[in-house]
Amino acid sequence: MSLSRKSRPARSLAHAAGVLSLAPAAVMAQDQLVALAAAQPLEAVVVSATRTPTRVADALAEVTVIERAQIEAAGSRTLPEVLASQPGMQFSANGGLGKTSTVYTRGLEGRHTLLLIDGVRYGSATTGTPDWDNLPLDAIERIEIVRGPLSALYGSDAVGGVVQVFTRRGAQGLAPSAVAGVGSHGWRQLGAGLRFGEGAFDGSVNLRTLRYAGFSATNPKAASNFDPDRDGFDQDSADVRLGLALGGGWRAEAGALRSEGRNRFDDGAGADSRAKLLTQVLSLQASGPVAGAWRTTLRAARSTNEYDTVASAKAANVGTIATVQEQLSWENSVATPLGMVLVLAEHTRQQVSRPGQPFTQSERRINAVALGLDGAADAHHWQVAVRRDRNSQFGGQTTGSVGYGYDVLPTLRVGASAGSSFVAPSFNQLYYPGFGNPNLQAEEGRHREINLRWADGPHQLRAAYYDNRIRGHIASGPAPTNVPRTRIDGVSVSYDLQLDDWSFAASADQLDPRNESVGTAHFDKVLRRRARQLLRLSAQRRLGAWTIGGALLGAGHRYDDEANKTRLAGYAVLDLHAEWRMARDWRLGFKLNNVADRRYETANGFNQPGRELLLTLRYAAL
Repeated sequence: MSLSRKSRPARSLAHAAGVLSLAPAAVMAQDQLVALAAAQPLEAVVVSATRTPTRVADALAEVTVIERAQIEAAGSRTLPEVLASQPGMQFSANGGLGKTSTVYTRGLEGRHTLLLIDGVRYGSATTGTPDWDNLPLDAIERIEIVRGPLSALYGSDAVGGVVQVFTRRGAQGLAPSAVAGVGSHGWRQLGAGLRFGEGAFDGSVNLRTLRYAGFSATNPKAASNFDPDRDGFDQDSADVRLGLALGGGWRAEAGALRSEGRNRFDDGAGADSRAKLLTQVLSLQASGPVAGAWRTTLRAARSTNEYDTVASAKAANVGTIATVQEQLSWENSVATPLGMVLVLAEHTRQQVSRPGQPFTQSERRINAVALGLDGAADAHHWQVAVRRDRNSQFGGQTTGSVGYGYDVLPTLRVGASAGSSFVAPSFNQLYYPGFGNPNLQAEEGRHREINLRWADGPHQLRAAYYDNRIRGHIASGPAPTNVPRTRIDGVSVSYDLQLDDWSFAASADQLDPRNESVGTAHFDKVLRRRARQLLRLSAQRRLGAWTIGGALLGAGHRYDDEANKTRLAGYAVLDLHAEWRMARDWRLGFKLNNVADRRYETANGFNQPGRELLLTLRYAAL
């Protein structure tokens, strides 16, 4: 693969016309676009980097696409584990499946990554973080990771980047699928689905159930929370997507995802503490051409996140904490001689509730407009965006970003970018009784990056130096305050090789996340729960009907507290996997995770899984 120098408007429209189901063939009325698309080989296209279809090779930000086959092959049990296998990403978790977990993008806070499900914001406005813990991996067709400040396109929370997951979509004809699995710690999985379509109509329906007896989430270091019982997780989920070509290049889509989890956790000896989790995302959208090169998308969506504590050692915690986000958006893209122009208007309403006394305020509204430009000419590439948010609690916020890339050679590009960001405090940080601080202000960030990308045939090398500075950083723990300054800078390097039946990948991250507020109690201390060094190695080979591979993750030590007094040791974990294609439509998968049965923690007092063997039988009509 080499870095193309063709005109960006032509490339973007061509790939929008013919590469993904994101832009169905019925939309392509212009013969020129169809010809351009047919003349170029198919390449991965993303929508998260610019909010318009863009080839991965053309995106100025560092982008990773994880396809369904990679998700199935990985030894990961949770979405945070899948993400942590990629450059610049790491996670911490309070135990195994279903337990509270946090994802860190390039060392920034957990609340600094925005999670989208089919374009819809999802997470908890009470904690202010994405909720990764109840999303079934088998519902995900594709994951896009975009690193770098994206507040200029997405507003609050997109400080370190965006993770967007896409559920399964329809296809022409009938394509049934099924999965069954068993494994260590009482892991059992069953699922069935159907993709279908005829003419203008297509759809996808999937049902699945998961049972996991688990292991003790805590150890004696958890002190009063320790309980040496098994903390399992059960989950039932379903998703539906329907699409209809309306004619004239217009398409309507409706989607629904619902996942119900039942989680056992530790917060005191002998309590059998447990909770119910609810994830629900509903969306309806229509998109199509308006005139010439102008396309528009209208979307209405609603996401629900609930955590219902059914039993607890601490009676005051029993009850449901909920977030409902209602969203309306209008996105427009226009091809111009300077590139693809994006014009966006959106409205978000967040409502929260908690057991007992309600929050002092339980609702906020955010209205936003944004303007972006993504283009290229000869060896030059550029991306510019500006956004204005009006938050009913914190007034107006303006963010912007600018990026530039230059093709030194057809295979070598150097680039630089800068941007600003902001994050509104969560409802817990503001109003939770005995915990919050109603005087908190929004965090504001300034970000810079220098990067290099080399792509030549089967080789691809990426390197980036980034410098993130946050003013008004909100400290963790009760009675939070705005810390004047924190700085997270680092280097990320990755290399990928595709050679015949072999594939290799390697990445290394070195970061320095610190409190830089002179005169504060934790000046010059490392921010909690982030390893400063990470190394990832993976290899895979096809051998006839077999595919075998493995992945090694090494992480340096980290601290569990702001004062850097509680040190968590570094660790290395090796996972192995194999798959046997028994017949055209049948595959049998084997995963041996944590081969050495390494005991390690990503949060003090909370265990991670030891050695586990998982066997999965899959059927998918081809």
